[in-house]
Amino acid sequence: MGRFYVTTPIFYVNDAPHIGHAYNALSADAFARWHRLCGDDTWFLTGTDEHGLKVMRAAEERGVTPQAHADAYSQRFRDAWAQLGLSNDDFIRTTEDRHIASVQAMLQRIYDNGWIYRDTYEGFYNVSDEAYVTEGEFTQEDLDSGRVMHMKEDNYFFKLSAFADRLLEWYEREPDAIKPAVRRNEAAGIVKQGLRDISITRTSIDWGVPVPWDDAHVFYVWYDALINYATAVGYGADAERFATWWPATTHLIGKDILRFHCVYWPAMLMAADIAPLPRFGVHGWLLVGGEKMSKSKLTGIAPAHLIEDFGVDGFRYCLLRDNPFGPDSEFSYEGVVSRYNTDLANNLGNLLSRVATVVEKKCGGIGPAPSPDSPLAPLVAGALDTIVAAWADLQPSVALEATFRLIRDANSHLEDHEPWRKDPGPEVDVVMGDALEILRIVSLLATPAIPTTCAEVWRRIGLAGAPTDHTVPAAAAWGGYPGGLAVERGAPLFPRIKA
Repeated sequence: MGRFYVTTPIFYVNDAPHIGHAYNALSADAFARWHRLCGDDTWFLTGTDEHGLKVMRAAEERGVTPQAHADAYSQRFRDAWAQLGLSNDDFIRTTEDRHIASVQAMLQRIYDNGWIYRDTYEGFYNVSDEAYVTEGEFTQEDLDSGRVMHMKEDNYFFKLSAFADRLLEWYEREPDAIKPAVRRNEAAGIVKQGLRDISITRTSIDWGVPVPWDDAHVFYVWYDALINYATAVGYGADAERFATWWPATTHLIGKDILRFHCVYWPAMLMAADIAPLPRFGVHGWLLVGGEKMSKSKLTGIAPAHLIEDFGVDGFRYCLLRDNPFGPDSEFSYEGVVSRYNTDLANNLGNLLSRVATVVEKKCGGIGPAPSPDSPLAPLVAGALDTIVAAWADLQPSVALEATFRLIRDANSHLEDHEPWRKDPGPEVDVVMGDALEILRIVSLLATPAIPTTCAEVWRRIGLAGAPTDHTVPAAAAWGGYPGGLAVERGAPLFPRIKA
């Protein structure tokens, strides 16, 4: 048993929740559920990023205060995550008092350690991305539209350049700290190209966390935002809680924010004397028609639209199963229909329906126990090794593929023996006991992706409580179905969908 603290990025309140956001959040939820299932003490954090020039401008356009704007848009993410059944333990907002205090405490520590100095910034600023940019990173159209602006102002700078060697040494010493390896190499490449000191405050806006040593400044949104991960586990407020949770930190991020998270954030933590450094899982983009999901390009598909067609668990499963964590992947409605019908309707749904029907007709509605020497038992043992390793490697798609392979094996086992054609007797009891045992094991192992469905399968095959009352991998070993339980027929778990 261990401890696991997993975070999503905090999502910007000018965005509408789309399936790109949902992919990250559902991945974090699945990892959290898996670790709870393993008996680990687990904490799952998500939230919203609410400061900066972009929020201030959006609020002005709507004729409301920045706080009112943030309140309304943050709620959209709360609602979307509730609809998806996320099991987050905390939802943090960067406008909360606890976060403001934590930001001020950490950056004061960095300032006191001598890593922050005052200077003048002159250059270009991308309002849409809340990022400083150089010539060549924007177009004249960006300038004309106001998406990029030229600015000159008094700022405080963080001595990022001083941490290049320490960052490269960390990447080398902890090769698994950033997964997949290609993203670690990308972070190292950014450092090797040369690091410049970075501006971390603004004087031209006041919608931000005040700088404690100079009230004419507020912290620039990214450096405020990154500290949320520390805020949520007590930094600056509860030293014991922070010391308990921080060593267990895993940040899940998209590849587009790798520079901030895998270069700037570790350097800030080093500057604040915070150790150990977090671990990072970096995923690619979900592409629609070859383009990154984006509200402005009308490819930002809302999760609610797909839930209407596939249900919550159907959507959760298809998103996690068909999009490996790491590379970009192409998303299509037709692909979701195919995966849903194949794995959920045809394989899992059909197995449960077959088993319940045959048990009712041939076994008097009472589920038999599995055979200790079933040919399915070694398949389960091999799958368990793969599944445990895949979750540890931040690969839900691999874990789910191995889990659902057991369902295919069970269906093949039924086809080979055709218990529905035989008279009631010992052979039928053995075959049906084996199939019920597969359903029990899959109900445990698929819980991180389809928790409601797994609880329902568990109930229908007569088991008391819920899969989450047990600890894997031990509980998923062959032979746990006791037999002698009433098995219930019910409505299809996943009705087939026509494309």
